[in-house]
This record gives sequence, C-alpha cells and structure tokens, in this order.
Amino acid sequence: MSAMMNTFRKGILCTAAFLVSTMVFCQTPAQNRTDLEKEREAIQKEIEDVKRSLDETKKNKKETLGQLALLQRRLRLRESAIQNINQQINFIQSDISQSGQEIQKLRRELDTLRKQYEESVVYAYENRSNYDFLNFIFAASSFNDAVKRVAYLRSYRAYREERAENINRTQALLQDKISVLRTKRVEKDEVLQKQNKEKQVLEVEKKEKDAVVSQLQSQEKELKKEMSAKQKQDQRLGNAIAAAIRRAREEAIRDAAKKKDADTRTAPEKPAPSTSSNAGSTAAPAKPKNMTVFDSRTDIALSDNFEKNRGHLPWPMDAGNVSMHFGLQSYVNRIRYNNQGITIEANPGTTVKAIFDGQVQSVFNVGDVTAVMVRHGKYFSTYSNLEGVAVSKGQDVRTGQMLGKISDIGQLEFILSDDKDHKFDPEKWLRHNGR
Repeated sequence: MSAMMNTFRKGILCTAAFLVSTMVFCQTPAQNRTDLEKEREAIQKEIEDVKRSLDETKKNKKETLGQLALLQRRLRLRESAIQNINQQINFIQSDISQSGQEIQKLRRELDTLRKQYEESVVYAYENRSNYDFLNFIFAASSFNDAVKRVAYLRSYRAYREERAENINRTQALLQDKISVLRTKRVEKDEVLQKQNKEKQVLEVEKKEKDAVVSQLQSQEKELKKEMSAKQKQDQRLGNAIAAAIRRAREEAIRDAAKKKDADTRTAPEKPAPSTSSNAGSTAAPAKPKNMTVFDSRTDIALSDNFEKNRGHLPWPMDAGNVSMHFGLQSYVNRIRYNNQGITIEANPGTTVKAIFDGQVQSVFNVGDVTAVMVRHGKYFSTYSNLEGVAVSKGQDVRTGQMLGKISDIGQLEFILSDDKDHKFDPEKWLRHNGR
C-alpha cells in the first residue's frame, strides 16, 4: 500500500502544478493593440485628407510650395503607418513566442499527467482483488485508523478520476493553444503583406515628391520672387499687428487710470499714515515686472483659459492645409524663409472662424486684403488675407464664430502673439488630431 500512497502524493503535486500552469497561461498581459489600431485608422484618415488636398492642388497644373509641403506631410504619415505596422508585428511575434512556450509546457504537463495516470491504473489492476483492499482496512490498529483507511481509498479513487479529467482538460487546452498559434501566424503573414504594400507606396510617393522638387528647382527665380512678395506683405502685417497691440496696451493703461481715479474720488477719506517704525508694513506690494497691463478679472480669466486650452484650440478653418510652418523653414535650392505664423492654403471663400472667445481688437487692411485681430486677454490671434469680414472693432466673439472668408489669394496667414508681441507657433496651440 505504500506504493499506492506514493503514487497518490505524486498525483496531488502534479494536479497543483497543472492548475498553476493553467492559471499562468490564462493570465496573458494586457496589450496596447487597440490603441495601435486606432492610431493606424487615424493615420489612414489623415493620409486620405492629404490626398484630397493634393488632388485640389494638382488642378492648378503648377507645382507650388504648398504642394511640396503636402507631399512631405504625406511621406511622414506613410512612415508613421509603417512604424505602426512594425509595432503590430512585434506584438504578434511576442504572442507567437509566448504561445510556443505555453504549448511546450502543456506538452510536458500532459506527458507527466499520462505517466501518473498510467502508474495509478497499473497499480489498481495489480491490486484489484477485494481481499487486498479488505486486508488493508482490517490491518488497521484501531477503529479510527480503519475509518481513515476507508477515506483514503475513496480519495484515491477520486484522484484517479481527477487524473483522467485533468488529462482531458490539458489536451483541450493544448489544442486551443495550437489553434491560436496558427491564427497568429496567419495574422502575421497578413500584416507583413500590408507592410510590403505600404513600403511600395512609400517609394512611389518619394518619386512623386522628388519630381515636384525638381520642378520647383527649375522655378527658382519665380520662387524667390514669390518669397520676396510674401516677405513684404508679412512685414506690413507684422507692423500692423505691433501697432494694434501697442494701441491695445495704451487703451488698457488709460482705462486702468480712469478706474483708479474714479475709485479715489468715491472712496472715503483715510487717516494720515502712521510715522511709526511699523508704517512700512502697510504699504501696497509692488506689481511683478512681468505682469500684463491686461489685469482685469475678465482678462486674467480669459488669458488663463486660453493657456489651459493649449494644444486643444480649434483650427480657424474646417478645411485647409499648412503650406508654410512657423519659424525658419528651408525649401528647394536653399531658399529659406522665417514665417511669423503659419500659412494655410484653402479654397477662396472658405469660412474663417475665431479660435477662442475674445473681443475684436482691430480690423485693418494689409495691401489689397483685410486682417482681423481678436484679443483673448493678453493673447492675440490674427487672421489675414480675408474678404467679406463679418465682425467689427470692439465686438465680442465666441469660439467658432465666423470672422470672414478667404480671399482670392487662397491662403490664410494665421498668427498668435501676446501683449509683448512675442510670436508663438500656432500648431503647438491648435488641436493635434485635426479639425
């Protein structure tokens, strides 16, 4: 009977190992594949948007910097799509490796379970006589010992049944893992095919971009002339913005002085300040040097809300593409340009909207076009190259309210600045996930 007890103990240990291994297999780590799929869909949607914009620019039958910017943007998106696919492949390969390890472990578990079960069956066959079992019970030293031996025999019978059930469960789990592994391999092959297609498309798009660059290089004189005209227009626009901000500051200072004078006249007469040594402790604290003149409660709240929405402000148009980014940009034939805002290409007549609540600070002409400046506390947004302006100076506007429409130029010059006339990159303030 000692052999039977040893077999029983080994079986209990094997059962525990089986249960633990099954739990480990079922607890696969959470993967971020859902986010990857959402990112892939967003990239593809943006690529389609760029394609539509490119189709519009091609109607002009002339290569432009705006078209080059779109092609470069499409290449960046295509490379992001390929990187996204690479991450998906890494996830799938990780799943394949893990499934392979689990299958090997399950096979070892199954071999052990079968061996234990075979031992118990052989032992039961060799000791199948009722005499042996009765002899095992009657050999007990006491009644309690006999009861324990009966309970042991029942447990051993249940153990053998459990061995058979565990073998069946392990076999089913093994088949499931093999099926999952096959599915993952098929999925990997499909994703690899997508990757190859994306790479082929990328090469075609690179050639298209190179062709546009070549055409633009042949138009160097025309491009320089275009840049020179833009520089003069931007200079006039910059001067007008600086003048409007200066007038806004002066108005704020005058309004603050009038309010202070009115408060002084209506305030009750105060006793003369004490000449004691503690008199200095009651003096009003000096304003910080960097404090803005737009310090009313309304302006401070508006400035704070504007800052809190950095990266989440809506675009000034529902459609359009950035053809020239903020700051110093390099183009073909070493043509360089320092843009004070962003230049957005759009169809003439496209509606231009306020990006945030504020007040129209100024409506002014810049050559043959009109510009609208909106003040958001201490911040200013300027929209140039408009026609059909729908607002006037001093008017309160809300986020998304129409300011005017794009002129025949087909470009919006959009500039963000503060009360010190510091310029900001608008793309860092506008929504990153499109309009």
